[in-house]
Amino acid sequence: MFEIKAKDKMVERALLVGAYLGADKKAEAQSLLEELEELVDTLGIPVVERMLVHHREQHPRYLIGSGKAQEIVDLAKKLECDVLVFDNELSPSQQRNWEELAGMTVADRHEIILDIFGARAQTREARIQVDLARMEYSLPRLTRAWSHLGQQGGGIGAKGEGESQLEQDKRKIRLQIDRLKRELETVRRARATQRKDRKRAPVPNAAIVGYTNVGKSSLLRRLTGADVFIENKLFATLDTTTRKIALPNKQPLLLTDTVGFVRKLPHQLVEAFNATLEEAALSDFLIHVLDVSQPEVMEFYNTTMSVLTDLGADTKQMLVVFNKVDKVVDPAALFALRRHFPEAVSVSALTGEGMDELIERISEFVERGTMTVELRLPAARADLLARLHRDGTVRDVRYEHEFTDVVATIPTRALEVFASFLAPPVADAVDAEERVRA
Repeated sequence: MFEIKAKDKMVERALLVGAYLGADKKAEAQSLLEELEELVDTLGIPVVERMLVHHREQHPRYLIGSGKAQEIVDLAKKLECDVLVFDNELSPSQQRNWEELAGMTVADRHEIILDIFGARAQTREARIQVDLARMEYSLPRLTRAWSHLGQQGGGIGAKGEGESQLEQDKRKIRLQIDRLKRELETVRRARATQRKDRKRAPVPNAAIVGYTNVGKSSLLRRLTGADVFIENKLFATLDTTTRKIALPNKQPLLLTDTVGFVRKLPHQLVEAFNATLEEAALSDFLIHVLDVSQPEVMEFYNTTMSVLTDLGADTKQMLVVFNKVDKVVDPAALFALRRHFPEAVSVSALTGEGMDELIERISEFVERGTMTVELRLPAARADLLARLHRDGTVRDVRYEHEFTDVVATIPTRALEVFASFLAPPVADAVDAEERVRA
């Protein structure tokens, strides 16, 4: 991995800047700047000041006017900051211009998120995805690393030392990008194979989705007892975690915890983590977790839905979960939120409040993708009966001399496996259900 700038020491004091157009955007800009502070804090960089800047038009050199830019630089030097962090996306040229003006490190929101992902990636797939995104981000910014090298030397056709080194590094990075893409494709094929194996054993699966730090991993731990990493920071976990649970009716279910979303997520990461996010697109239904203690909860919901729409997963069945109800300070806000999501389940993954109702609702969602059938299995096919016990719910068994009559609830997608053993027509499956109840 090529660093895009030399650092003599780790940055210790940060000034955050958020520029916005239009007075009606001030509240949103303030919220984003507060979120940026959380992101910077996740990297362990102390924030000494935040600054909101209103500007009437985009300026190509500094994004904002030169007068306001100088004012920001003067404040940063007065506060003895060693890094400026912008909530806005800076072009490579704007980033260079700011570093020349300020004489210090300048980063934007995208670079901060990339650094967090780089620090948090654990599995081989996540590391490849992050490295690829960082390489693609760094490529047009390489001139920052070599600005100290001039075009020295003379003679016809001679190249300066800086130009030569820059071109060499660009070629190296392009080669590494190609290599990482090949490695990622290999990992994706392996993931597709694993997914096929899961489909072959027709266990229903649900993906837990939501904004970063809403408590998805905590919810997975509470539901499954899985030892998953939990931390009260943005992007605490990047890798998907899948665990199996048994519902009260003994129906198994696979639960997958996915990477959290965030506003202004760099498009390089959306593309790079497409394989991870596919878990949401290919699941049977979604469990959309909302942190109801946050005032921007609807904005976070819309951000998540926007990414799900890009993945083609927005039309899936969705169970909305209100998490962190134990932290709600304004009951009226929660009541208003219920008007938008009347079917939502209120829980606290921390205290366990509402978990019984959540499990019951999850069971209902699973049952929507199942059907009750009556089967006549050959006595010699004990493997089919074992599969029914493993992947469905056996409701009644009657043994005869050459056959075993079974009433079972199975996932709809498993019907093709047992279609040739159906005793009554599929339309009469309801009668089978009624006979079990009787």
